[in-house]
Amino acid sequence: MQDRKRLEESLAQETEVARLTSDLDTLFELGREGESVLPDIEREMKNYAARLETLETGMLLSGPNDSKSAIMAIHPGAGGTESQDWAEMLLRMYLRWAERHNYNTVVTDRLEGEGAGIKSATFEINGENAYGLLQSEIGVHRLVRISPFDANARRHTSFASVFVYPQIDDDINIDVKPEDLRVDVFRASGAGGQHVNRTESAVRMTHIPTGLVVQCQNERSQHKNRASAMKQMRARLYEYEMEKKRAADKKIEDNKLDINFGSQIRSYVLAPYRLIKDHRTKLSIGDVDRVLDGDMDRLTHAFLVYKHTGKTAGDGKEDLPD
Repeated sequence: MQDRKRLEESLAQETEVARLTSDLDTLFELGREGESVLPDIEREMKNYAARLETLETGMLLSGPNDSKSAIMAIHPGAGGTESQDWAEMLLRMYLRWAERHNYNTVVTDRLEGEGAGIKSATFEINGENAYGLLQSEIGVHRLVRISPFDANARRHTSFASVFVYPQIDDDINIDVKPEDLRVDVFRASGAGGQHVNRTESAVRMTHIPTGLVVQCQNERSQHKNRASAMKQMRARLYEYEMEKKRAADKKIEDNKLDINFGSQIRSYVLAPYRLIKDHRTKLSIGDVDRVLDGDMDRLTHAFLVYKHTGKTAGDGKEDLPD
């Protein structure tokens, strides 16, 4: 059924491109005959370019795990409340992005910050190509703004790290030995009612050989939280082994992007001017609010082009606000 759905979507996209091409041909023909169709041509060309960009993005998702769903984790950097608030802003941006793409999301773990923001969050984004599209977000995100938590209204810089892992299907064998796992149960924190707070339903799972830790507390049932934690652990172990494989093959590694923690990938400047700049692709976008509201498609597309071709978006000036 998944293969059929993909084929149907491909046929629908081909039909849509053929229709847009025919409409443009008609408009150009009317223009040659002296009709005033320039505004219509500009509008249709914009729609045509957006459609082709979407198709190009799909063609660039050719990795072995690009079609899979994703597990994301967000952690604030040093800076207390300011960074915790920035981490929550990123969480909202990704959840809004998933909503725009009709992806299903499940927040499996969320640790509230003291006063505002979050100390950490782990969530699933379930849908076709979620992992492939969200690879552009791996790394450290930097925010510059006038702090709402500073009585003197000074400009602050905050950091938050984002990790993305593919959800591993059952057909990929990840051998997790029971003796290598330590499972701790505890009472869930935050909202949820008496049942959540009075029973030890939350699960923290530690893989002893690697030191990887995951936890889940969103379900009332300990069994459901355990199953969700095991899914996250399998994804983390898969990415861990893939990371070891990439590191072992230095020649291949040199051609890949640096996605280690501490690599600043993108800056979001809200003061003294408003601009988002991706430091890898050189793409700059002046409409900051729209991106923070989940419209990240231009950023993800530019990253995929850069990843496969090494081409950047230019000097970053073409997308400054008018």
